[in-house]
Amino acid sequence: MSHTAQIPSHRKPRRSAQKVTVIRAGVTGGVLSTIAIAAAAGPANADAVTQTIEMPTLTSGLASDFAKSADATQRVANNLDLRAQEDAAVAKAAKSAKTAKAEAERRAEAEKKKAEAEARAEAARVAEAERASRTAERTVLTASSSNTGSGSNSGSSTGSSTATSTTSTVTSQATGSAAAVVAFVQSHVGDAYIMGSTGPNAWDCSGLVQAAYNQIGVNLPRVSQDQSTAGTQVSLSNLQPGDILYWGGAGSAYHTAIYIGDGQFIGAQNPSKGVVQASLDYDPPSGAVRVL
Repeated sequence: MSHTAQIPSHRKPRRSAQKVTVIRAGVTGGVLSTIAIAAAAGPANADAVTQTIEMPTLTSGLASDFAKSADATQRVANNLDLRAQEDAAVAKAAKSAKTAKAEAERRAEAEKKKAEAEARAEAARVAEAERASRTAERTVLTASSSNTGSGSNSGSSTGSSTATSTTSTVTSQATGSAAAVVAFVQSHVGDAYIMGSTGPNAWDCSGLVQAAYNQIGVNLPRVSQDQSTAGTQVSLSNLQPGDILYWGGAGSAYHTAIYIGDGQFIGAQNPSKGVVQASLDYDPPSGAVRVL
């Protein structure tokens, strides 16, 4: 047995040989790249081993898939952009509609206020015309009744007493529906005058005339202007009981009353006198219309 047989060897272990793997990867367009991979393998002084791995080249099918994916992404983006435009258009339309509605409401309110102002102005004009027609100094109603033979003590009588003194004579002259109209206005002599009132105890001029005819089934217009053209125009020299007298122009009259015969009329004159019976000489009318 050798005397060195039990002595451990002092030789260094061999280093593993490097294994180099070359990977050839194909890419679209034919460009190749080589990747070298070093790995520990085998003895240290072993020859280096080179291994080449061919990677598959990207096919045209994959490229087509990429292209389709890009197209799909673009379509989604286009759809989102279109939706955003549609939303913006809807919002703009809603805003325009809201603005238009507000403008329409503003104009309607302005028209309403204008109409109300015109109505007030017309009412004031009519009232002023009635006041102006009676501002001149006239003989009191009792004096008027004395001119028609109502008695020597008529100076102390009232409009109501004047109506009483002539009621029987006037009634005898009226017949049929005319008599009913005359009787109605005679029954309201002494009532108050309130502009816009239509009874039963206060009237304006056209309200009393309208009510007198309504109770016999004849519907007259409400205002003096229309009542002055509601029938056939007649001469003041050819009046009959029940005829409608008017002051002012036909179609633009500012006052109406009822002729009751014997040169007398009854009407709601003004706030200071109320409903009175008076002579045509006291306040001569402009014209007359016959309804019955």
